[in-house]
Amino acid sequence: MKMRFFCRTLVLFLLFTFSTSAQEWTRFRGPNGTGISSAQTIPSQWSDKDFNWKVELPGTGHSSPVVWENEIYLTSTEEQPGAILVYRLDAGSGKMIWKKAFPFTPFQKHQNNSFASATPAVDAERVYVASSTPDRYLLRAFDHNGNVLWEQNLGPYVSQHSSGASPVLVGDKVFLANDQDGPSSLVAMDARTGEIRWKISRRTASNGVSYSTPCLYEPPRAKPQLIFLSWPNGVTAVDPDSGKVMWELANVFDKRCVSSPVIASGLIVGSCGSGGGGNYVAAVRPPENGKSAEVAYQIKRSAPYVPTSVAVGNLLFLWSDGGILSCVDAPTGQVRWQERVGGNFFGSPVCVDGRLFCVSTAGEVDVVEASDRFKILARNPLGEQCHTTPAVAGGKMYVRTLKHLYSIGGKANETVGR
Repeated sequence: MKMRFFCRTLVLFLLFTFSTSAQEWTRFRGPNGTGISSAQTIPSQWSDKDFNWKVELPGTGHSSPVVWENEIYLTSTEEQPGAILVYRLDAGSGKMIWKKAFPFTPFQKHQNNSFASATPAVDAERVYVASSTPDRYLLRAFDHNGNVLWEQNLGPYVSQHSSGASPVLVGDKVFLANDQDGPSSLVAMDARTGEIRWKISRRTASNGVSYSTPCLYEPPRAKPQLIFLSWPNGVTAVDPDSGKVMWELANVFDKRCVSSPVIASGLIVGSCGSGGGGNYVAAVRPPENGKSAEVAYQIKRSAPYVPTSVAVGNLLFLWSDGGILSCVDAPTGQVRWQERVGGNFFGSPVCVDGRLFCVSTAGEVDVVEASDRFKILARNPLGEQCHTTPAVAGGKMYVRTLKHLYSIGGKANETVGR
């Protein structure tokens, strides 16, 4: 029994590691949603002449790019007459390789959301794309040539703001959080066929929709656990194999969860908030040594609502919607420093070779040293609205604004400009 458990865990770990690390940026915020890259070929400061290329994208959207080898996958929306666009670009040139359109009837959503907000996931064989209408919450799988392999309809999607959670892959399954204002669930589908492998019903609350995308928590000497966040359910740890809820800590959040969980010094960090304020970050200590899960600490001052945090060693960086950046000692919650970067943000920071990159809604890429001292390294204006998170793969950074995609870096002699 122990050997079978060990072998299954090892296979799961190897499959997960290959699908997220080997190809660098295969889901929202890259490997396991950490937002961390070790690439040393991304400059801190650039101008137009430093772009490898800049291409105009069809339609508009807030989804972030994902990358497999030399392939970039993105989604957009055309609101008139109404279509979700899924397409592949060549990472070397930005050239469009293929584009698929799926008609739909536009419906009411939040003005800051998009019908193309969910970031795809990709593996060696398929690309997975989530989208919703009030009548259908869909996950589609494509091969790398753009052919639809399967489609899974999870039923109606009820929310005054529309959807935004992104799919993730672990082993041979693709997972999607379906936390909405209507009947909610967590769903695991066979990555090859789309068959539902397991489904967990969830508690719901009025305006309790969650846009959070899960990550994998790997405790020592225990099975890996998929971590989900929502207001009605708090922090939920699920066995990816069986769908069994391994533990859950409710009443962690009292508002909507938009940001995604990150693992910081063995704690699970998430946030909640609203357009009217009251945002806070909660760090949860998972159960261990016979003790139940508990909230280790909360951070309420200048806490992010939409942006996901990033953990670098024992430092936790919180980038708020209003442009306040906090450096926190992750094990204790002690705030080392809290400074104003400026601007407004819906995209999340990523850490590249010891530097934080985050794009403001006005399209300015702010670069800050990821250390226990506050130091702004550069500000790079792109001049167009942006609600997305950069992707880093193959030594290059890809930044998606509302209508364009940029490729930056990749040269071995780039000056990072610390």
